[in-house]
Amino acid sequence: MIETRDLTRKFNGVTAVENLNLKVRDGEVFGFIGPNGAGKTTTIRMICTLIAPTSGSVLVNGLDINDPKDAIRIRSMTGFLPEVPGLYETLSAARNLEFYASLYDVPAGKRKERIKELLELLGIWDRRDDMVGKFSKGMKQKIAIARALVHDPEFLFLDEPTSGLDPVASLTVRNFLLELKKGGRTIFINTHNLDDAERLCDTIGVMRTRLLAYGSPEELSREFWGRTTIVHLRAVTPQLIDAARSVEGVMGVKQIDNKLVIDVVDPEAANPRIVNALVRSGGEVEFVNELKRTLEDVYVRLLGDRQ
Repeated sequence: MIETRDLTRKFNGVTAVENLNLKVRDGEVFGFIGPNGAGKTTTIRMICTLIAPTSGSVLVNGLDINDPKDAIRIRSMTGFLPEVPGLYETLSAARNLEFYASLYDVPAGKRKERIKELLELLGIWDRRDDMVGKFSKGMKQKIAIARALVHDPEFLFLDEPTSGLDPVASLTVRNFLLELKKGGRTIFINTHNLDDAERLCDTIGVMRTRLLAYGSPEELSREFWGRTTIVHLRAVTPQLIDAARSVEGVMGVKQIDNKLVIDVVDPEAANPRIVNALVRSGGEVEFVNELKRTLEDVYVRLLGDRQ
């Protein structure tokens, strides 16, 4: 588990991360979203012991980043994909990975096997001997992801893993991360791609120097938007609107064409009562569904005015 405790980092008096308290459970995919300069990358760099906090601490499986001996052990347990890959472009894909595997003390007998496994999973084994400098941005990103995983780390940190990739490359990376998720690896993602975050992440943190919100995509949607039932009717009359408003648990009713958009506290309890009231008032109900708010809706509600 990763646990931050009042984690704070300042640069020349400017606060980048302020009193961050966060828990990322084992086997969870956690996503940080927020604008540029929100402190997301700084947080990852502190957790990975690449920079020190100004105050506060992080525990990674009980190891403290502020303890020099623990910090060395944490580095061996983590893999990090920076936003800029920083590969050795005059070396082949395989040689890049072999070099980093040696830095992580991956046994020589296992290196080739591990490199082959990763490159096959990413669909680039047939390009293993090609010089990385000739690769597209998407190909380089795949090599960088393989590099972060070459020592089979317990924790994987990804900073904008699909940034600047074409749709096909983005899909490959996203599917690869979904496969890693199935394997129970703990993954920490910084991203501006809200669709990726919604598809990949079990839990989301909305960040702007401080942690503004935390929860699953569904929990965030309900916290900031509540729940809304949409009833599709053959026709809407004033009597039907009044009937819906009279139902216990209904907070508000709006008409949009032949639909009633109904804010409710508990749809599971209220929806049967709503349907019964509409039918008793002569309504012809075609179907009922719940309005789904996206992570983008939550983001805009939290940060739209501030940006």
